[in-house]
Amino acid sequence: MKRIALSTLSLALLGAAGAAHAQSSVTLYGLIDESFQWVHHANPANDNLYHLAAGNIQGSRWGLKGTEDLGGGLKAIFQLENGFDPNNGRLGQGGKLFGRQAYVGLSHDAYGTVTLGRQYDPLVDLVQPLTADNFFGSMFTSPGDVDNNDNSSRTNNAIKYVSPVFSGFQFEGMYALGGVAGTTGSGQSWAGAATYGIGPFSIAAGYFRMENSNGFAARGGSATTPPGWSTTATSDGTFDGSTINGAYASAKSIDITSAAGQYVVGPFTFNLRYSFSQYKPDGFSAFTNQEKFHTVGGYAGYQVTPAMLLGLGYIWEHAAGDTSANYHQVSLGGDYSLSKRTDIYLMGTYQHASGTQRTSATTTQAAVASIGSYGFQAGSNTQEMVSLGIRHKF
Repeated sequence: MKRIALSTLSLALLGAAGAAHAQSSVTLYGLIDESFQWVHHANPANDNLYHLAAGNIQGSRWGLKGTEDLGGGLKAIFQLENGFDPNNGRLGQGGKLFGRQAYVGLSHDAYGTVTLGRQYDPLVDLVQPLTADNFFGSMFTSPGDVDNNDNSSRTNNAIKYVSPVFSGFQFEGMYALGGVAGTTGSGQSWAGAATYGIGPFSIAAGYFRMENSNGFAARGGSATTPPGWSTTATSDGTFDGSTINGAYASAKSIDITSAAGQYVVGPFTFNLRYSFSQYKPDGFSAFTNQEKFHTVGGYAGYQVTPAMLLGLGYIWEHAAGDTSANYHQVSLGGDYSLSKRTDIYLMGTYQHASGTQRTSATTTQAAVASIGSYGFQAGSNTQEMVSLGIRHKF
């Protein structure tokens, strides 16, 4: 990382800016994650796909973050984080300049941190680190990312509080204002999560509710276009083009309850997780019955050497309510560090689907496979994916 530090002396020269006695720092950072990827059954015709795929373990990004010491343990903080696709240079997160994060706030050693802006929700902060996705990313996450385990959704207009760590315990709370005059609740989001760690054992749990904007037109619906997830809602929604949950993009709300536990012993890491995701309709939705997803995942990691990590992940996901489907997904991965900043990886995933899926307001189909959060829709009930990649941090 490149670090730009302004000393007390240099800040004193900027007395007109009112920063005469503060200690400040700004850090420029980033990473590029790129791979050659093969997908078997990559489309409804079951064609194979050979291409370059970015952001497998982590999304490519660059950012700025900084602090200013205000005295008495109080600091002003900010973070701006841009996401991009290194294959074509395009902005990520729907073309937002700082689509990953953009916030400012205050932090105190004893009282915690309050931040305002576009942010990660508390489940991503506290529960996701105790899951397979934290180690190997999108190929190890929930089919369709129905529970936001792979951070498909970020939240705008968010006010978030993060507590200090009290004897291994920490909690977070977040509320995002809908910002619509006369209908305060339209498009709002809220979440809370807590984690506790003692020695080699850690647990975390949380709840996240994201609401769609009110009204048929607000969700993009017209005489020729079905409604979907509104661009004015505070949360982005958990839709990556996957047939697993794509038909529920017009939901009034998405409720996610998630819990995870992790145990580390010597070179081994084991974790288990469970989530319950509910896609609820209202009169403006393109579906009428609530869809529910139960997701159970397990992970075993082995740190062969300080430079080499091997991982095995399994996920079972069950859809019930509007339709009934089951998804079994097995992933294998290896990551080798060439240096502190550069690593190479090889990962493979297999998924099998059964049951039925909704494709529109009036039609369903036999369930087809779609690995992780990639959104490739197979034409059959199986799909395989292999990625050979490199990740560089700066």
